[in-house]
Amino acid sequence: MVNKIVVFWFRRDLRLNDNHGLQEALGAGLPVLPVFIFDTEILEKLSSKTDARVAFIHSEIKRLKKETEALESSVKIFHSTSFEAFEKLLNEFEVAAVYANKDYEPSAIERDKRIGEFLKENEVEYRLFKDHVIFEENEVLKDNDEPYTVFTPYSKKWKHALDENPVPHYASEEKLEGLMKIKPFVLPPLKEIGFEESPLEIPSRGVSDEVIANYEKTRDFPAEEGTTRLGIHLRFGTVSIRELVKRAKNLSGTFLNELIWRDFYIAILWHFPHVVNRSFKKKYDSINWRNSEKEFERWCNGKTGYPMVDAGMRELNETGFMHNRVRMVTASFLTKHLLIDWRWGEAYFAEKLLDYELASNNGNWQWAAGSGCDAAPYFRIFNPENQQKKFDPKNKYVMKWVPEIGMKRYPEPVVEHKEARERALKRYKDAVK
Repeated sequence: MVNKIVVFWFRRDLRLNDNHGLQEALGAGLPVLPVFIFDTEILEKLSSKTDARVAFIHSEIKRLKKETEALESSVKIFHSTSFEAFEKLLNEFEVAAVYANKDYEPSAIERDKRIGEFLKENEVEYRLFKDHVIFEENEVLKDNDEPYTVFTPYSKKWKHALDENPVPHYASEEKLEGLMKIKPFVLPPLKEIGFEESPLEIPSRGVSDEVIANYEKTRDFPAEEGTTRLGIHLRFGTVSIRELVKRAKNLSGTFLNELIWRDFYIAILWHFPHVVNRSFKKKYDSINWRNSEKEFERWCNGKTGYPMVDAGMRELNETGFMHNRVRMVTASFLTKHLLIDWRWGEAYFAEKLLDYELASNNGNWQWAAGSGCDAAPYFRIFNPENQQKKFDPKNKYVMKWVPEIGMKRYPEPVVEHKEARERALKRYKDAVK
């Protein structure tokens, strides 16, 4: 047995820079051993063995390993359940404490509870820190201490809290010297974990000031490179949310609002975990969905006969990305035009999106379906043709993904807009009256 050490558990914070939990671990006065677990309980639920997100995580762990090895340390990597990994760690090292950053998803909270109990039984301290968000849990509440369920007042309170509590920066090069000196550990090849490389391209983690500054003008036009594409990096913490908020505060109030939406939906998920599989507004669970599997398949494959919808779905299937404006159009189309349960669409996006994050995906789907907090009212039904005229006036985006528009092989619309709108209004009205 070596002398006592502290373990830092990398999860959704794959960076050395400005990492709250890591800096706290390094300040504990003991050598810090970084670990990462390719958790079989999570990986076994993934349907595709070429899931680009797993390949991305693998490449980021490779990078972290290289960075720590430049400091004569390394990252110890497990391919097992998190419980089995900690059993092995406690057998191999004299662990005084385990440090990690918080994860606010219900399954992660449950996992942390189990790990915490196991560590406590073994007299090992377990400490969790806020790193993934700016404000968490009960930090932004109404004056009566209830959680906000409407975005605008939440965002005002959030901004006030930001003015009162400047964003900290958890970074210290000197502290990194506190990483445990150890020979490099082995990173199992992706194939050994049961996955393969993906052909999908991962967007850069670097975003220019110009893109952020112009965000308000460009963000709604899918043919333009007008968004940051940072979703996957925020999801896995390869960029710091604190550094991004500081930039947004200086450059773009509109982009800052998008980051506040992210905190808002994470807070909603934490306060109201039932939203994972039920409507936030319970009465919406009584909607009589049509749930046509044939029409769902047409939607998934981008063959609805509505170019804006089809372009979005094809972009998603081919790249793992869909422009945010188009996400709203495709989600509204599925839930309102086709009257297919939002949970079907949410699950499809969860499988395909590189930047999939449970809180935002769930919040946005429930927003589109009208069943969520601060949702679009059920009678707000996007007209896909009007959306195309407004946000892709030269058809540049739709022609890129649906070049057969106007040809015989392009399908007729799966449903007529006016008819679909009236049908949706009736079904929703019957359910929520």
